[in-house]
Amino acid sequence: MVIILSAIAVVIDLSQKLGRIEDNGSTPMEALTMFYPFWAVWLVNTFLPVAVFISVIYFTSRLTMQTEIVAAQAGGISFHRITKPYLIVAGGIALVALFVNNFALPWANIKKNKYQYEYLLSNTKKGEYYERQSISSQISSDEYIFAQNYDRVEKRGASFIFQQFEKEQLKEQIMASSFNWDEKDSVYVLRNVYTRKVLSNFKDSLSYETTLKRKFKATPDEILPEGYVAETMNSIELNQFIQRQKFKGSASVNAYMNELQQRNSLPFSTFILTVLALSLSSKKRRGGIGVNLAVGIFLAFVYIFFNQISLTYSTQGYVSPFIAAWMPNITFGILTAYLYIRRANT
Repeated sequence: MVIILSAIAVVIDLSQKLGRIEDNGSTPMEALTMFYPFWAVWLVNTFLPVAVFISVIYFTSRLTMQTEIVAAQAGGISFHRITKPYLIVAGGIALVALFVNNFALPWANIKKNKYQYEYLLSNTKKGEYYERQSISSQISSDEYIFAQNYDRVEKRGASFIFQQFEKEQLKEQIMASSFNWDEKDSVYVLRNVYTRKVLSNFKDSLSYETTLKRKFKATPDEILPEGYVAETMNSIELNQFIQRQKFKGSASVNAYMNELQQRNSLPFSTFILTVLALSLSSKKRRGGIGVNLAVGIFLAFVYIFFNQISLTYSTQGYVSPFIAAWMPNITFGILTAYLYIRRANT
């Protein structure tokens, strides 16, 4: 199921982006080797709970139509015992998905995004990505950084100011006409630098340097994170990043927390959807496998739609990221518990 769904998605996506890929100087073969294998990791991970759900419905419906489940129960095997192997397999899938979500997928996203931002951006998105942005950020409890503009692609900016305070009193101020970010040494390289230090209430020191290399408590990418930054960090890095963004009062904290919560809630949904599929398809009904698959696909799309609506409301700040990520599981969990108990008692 996963291979079929992923293959269809790759073919459709490649056919839609073929013109843009060639116009931007790449080839379909490069896309198939440098982009789609890593995109497929995200695709498989996204489709997995739904694919498990549909697969369980199809497999169990076959057993039901051949009266295997009826025979097993007639032989004294309880419905709870029939459920056990389903849960064991669902647990194995969930553990693999948990690892992929928290560690393998962020690595794949780094590879995917590198190609995407070079060859697959539309003209509008390119304009937004390459546009210089101003910096105005608190990087610690008493330190601030300002810049007139910063180019995230060239790693350069202009009119840099750093300020450090002590109990609301300015202790140090650094002003530079331009700067760039040295990724190799992880330092800011400042040019035409004036450094002012407040020694006492009536005494300052002022110095000038043509070039100054200085480390601060935040990198430009942390101050101006890219839209996809959360998906390229493993969960340990993402949790630390969220704490720093909370301290800065970033407006995008909810989006980052949504990403973190989703990494754990989606694998857990495998349990719920597996038991729900078993409860729906383990009883004979008129219409057989076709009806079961139709109901299953409908519920799968309801789950996906519900999940996306919850994330949208969370990003806009209407509900907490935890509730947004887990509400679909809670809702479907209640439905699953009701259907499972009803099926086990018949």
